[in-house]
Amino acid sequence: DVALAGLNHKCGWRGTTNTLLNFGEGKYPVGGEAGAVGYLVGQAGKGLHCMFHMMNEARIGVGMAATMLGMAGYLASLDYAKNRPQGRPMGPAGKDPAQAPVRIIEHADVKRMLLAQKSYCEGALALELYCARLVDEQHTAEAAAADDARLLLEVLTPIAKSWPSEWCLEANSLAIQIHGGYGYTRDFPVEQYWRDNRLNMIHEGTHGIQAMDLLGRKVLMEGGKGLTLLAGRINATIQRAIHVPEFAAHANALGQALAQVGAATKAAWSTGEPTDALANAVPYLQAFGHTVLAWVWLDVALAAHAAPESHARTGRLAAVRFFFHYELPKIGAWLQVVSSRDQTCAALPEEAF
Repeated sequence: DVALAGLNHKCGWRGTTNTLLNFGEGKYPVGGEAGAVGYLVGQAGKGLHCMFHMMNEARIGVGMAATMLGMAGYLASLDYAKNRPQGRPMGPAGKDPAQAPVRIIEHADVKRMLLAQKSYCEGALALELYCARLVDEQHTAEAAAADDARLLLEVLTPIAKSWPSEWCLEANSLAIQIHGGYGYTRDFPVEQYWRDNRLNMIHEGTHGIQAMDLLGRKVLMEGGKGLTLLAGRINATIQRAIHVPEFAAHANALGQALAQVGAATKAAWSTGEPTDALANAVPYLQAFGHTVLAWVWLDVALAAHAAPESHARTGRLAAVRFFFHYELPKIGAWLQVVSSRDQTCAALPEEAF
């Protein structure tokens, strides 16, 4: 007794049919009676446990999907920026109208938008690959290492799902911006990438759900063992980087960010009241995610530093500088409302809206 009620006409993902179903309305009675027939799968009372077992790896998959949509937009806008002439170079006397127009990739603001996309998408890809490795280690490593992989995955899964779905969506928005008015048309693919990517902040657990999972469960579970383990991995990277002159400032900035996250975690829970702690769970998620990505980028920087000179190496090191100069400083504002347990949002009566 299951009836098709209609199709959902979506913002994106238009190539995937999405339907609305009605159960048990009597349109297709079973044995002459209304009511859809359900079947127990697995053990009674274990359904939520089974669902989360499935969903955790699915969340990494959503993060990877968001990453690759962001990457597609980045590559499309990079190609466009290399070929679109607009504006003239600025000299000591201003612009010279006698000179030929330059390609837009020569403008600093376009480089800013391209570097932002590169830092979001390549950083997200490194994070997802690290999490995929942890999934493998959970199944194949020795017992102690497998348990470490399990704990790290518990803490990192909300980030692996939410961070790319927010920031690679922003990358798609920047890809549209680089295309200008053309980016808002269907003549170019970037508007579709944004529409398709917008779903990834919603399905397999919204941003708000991921945030409450992180601050309400994951950083507290097993006495904070997972958070301690992650901090140990981050500090190990900091210790490697602090001895490389080019990265010493980044290493110090990451150390300070990690300390801020730790202090904010304690401050959020200092009253022991979940309503106090979780009122600003999303800003906590954003700050936590940016700290994790700064760690990922610092690790990538060390690998790039050891590699031979190449354009790819130069680009990665520039993305590291961009992330530490433009992105990591954002965590201060996010963690301020977390640490003070700001109730601006939670306490506002609905009538005030």
